[in-house]
Amino acid sequence: MHEVDLTDPAVIADPFTAYQHAREAGPVARLSIPGMPMWALTRHEDARAFLTDPRFTIRAASFAGIPGVPDEYRRYLRTMSEMDGPDHLRLRRLAAPAFTARRAQADRAVVEPVVEKLVAGLPGEFDLLRDFAKPLPMLVICELVGIPEADRADWVEWGAVIASGDVGRLGEAIPGIVEGAKSVVAARPETGLLADLIRAEDRMTDTELVTLVWHIVLAGQTPANLIANAVAELWTRPDVLAELRADPDLLPGAVDELMRWCGPQLLTVPRFAGEDVDLCGVRVGAGEPVTVAIAAANRDPAVFADPDRFDVRRGAATQLGFGHGPHFCLGAAHARVQTEVALAALLGRDLALAGEPVRAPDPGTWRLTELPARLGV
Repeated sequence: MHEVDLTDPAVIADPFTAYQHAREAGPVARLSIPGMPMWALTRHEDARAFLTDPRFTIRAASFAGIPGVPDEYRRYLRTMSEMDGPDHLRLRRLAAPAFTARRAQADRAVVEPVVEKLVAGLPGEFDLLRDFAKPLPMLVICELVGIPEADRADWVEWGAVIASGDVGRLGEAIPGIVEGAKSVVAARPETGLLADLIRAEDRMTDTELVTLVWHIVLAGQTPANLIANAVAELWTRPDVLAELRADPDLLPGAVDELMRWCGPQLLTVPRFAGEDVDLCGVRVGAGEPVTVAIAAANRDPAVFADPDRFDVRRGAATQLGFGHGPHFCLGAAHARVQTEVALAALLGRDLALAGEPVRAPDPGTWRLTELPARLGV
């Protein structure tokens, strides 16, 4: 059984090579992680089947175990992403109309002025992650949801707390997050994304509605890491930049290729076996965690021709960066549009990288902590 040690500095520095070796060794690898070793599927077809397999379920653990949360706020910590079965399906169906591909394209008119304002405000030298990629998605989702201007700084700060992974600070922030969501619901906007949810409030509890609102807002920041990774990749490829500038219609396909090539998630949220399972010839015991090595599946030669070549003209979007099955990323269409608009704006400027990107030493994600850049005069 091939084993990947996620504490190995070589794996953290180059997870793509590590997962390539794992995929070549077999369809299942063992991930060595302090506290919770798990199985990982490495091949695309097996991964897609696993992500729709009802024998494996997500546990409600991501927020429920946060310390320091007052008891009266704990009922707001079970989000849709931590549910399976009928409750998950019901809430997802209620939220889905606000996140269709058609709605995302219509919301391009909201994204473009936010992007232009951010780009116009960039100084000569700056950190593209801090000054552009991170604030953009939060400002967009605040606009779409209808969060008042005066309250947006609080949501930006709460988003930064969640992104930091600091559970102590998150526990302190939860009351403000929940009360902020309650205020947004109480305002009862008549148009926009939140209005769609409020129209469906008779089919969910007050707790579910408030939880859905805060989770949608804070989950809306996910394009930040994709945008930063995209810039770090594209701006080292002058030939590709020239292609995209000459033919902007290539951008949608380029975004999918960027998700395949350098998407922020290396591993999916683990699922737990509800019974003893034979998984691609490996016995997985009841209760054991299993994940998909996205970095391996997205470069599977059985699905992607010449998978180790970056190609913005690749075509069909079969990459798994946004997941698959019941937990496919609800905001995927919006993330694509935001990334397209952001890249289009930056391609139109004299942007250059101004130093080495700094990556987070995180075995589960491929994300930056700094991306120095500069604009020409």
